[in-house]
Amino acid sequence: MKIPVMFYVALTTFLLVLLTIMVSMNMVFTWVFYTMCLGQLMVVVMVFKVLRDKYTTDKTFENFYEDKPINYRK
Repeated sequence: MKIPVMFYVALTTFLLVLLTIMVSMNMVFTWVFYTMCLGQLMVVVMVFKVLRDKYTTDKTFENFYEDKPINYRK
């Protein structure tokens, strides 16, 4: 079963937000340290998975942004 790439992005984001919350609540240093190390490892894994993903699209720079289309006249 192939795990979607967005799962890695979401997991890494959650882990690093959790790390920020742990630091702001003055949690025990060992928990914060190991969470930070795990977060750094997850960033590396996430970048590897995103770059190695077989994603293709037919969009070009002429399409600009899909959420804010411009009136393109040829």
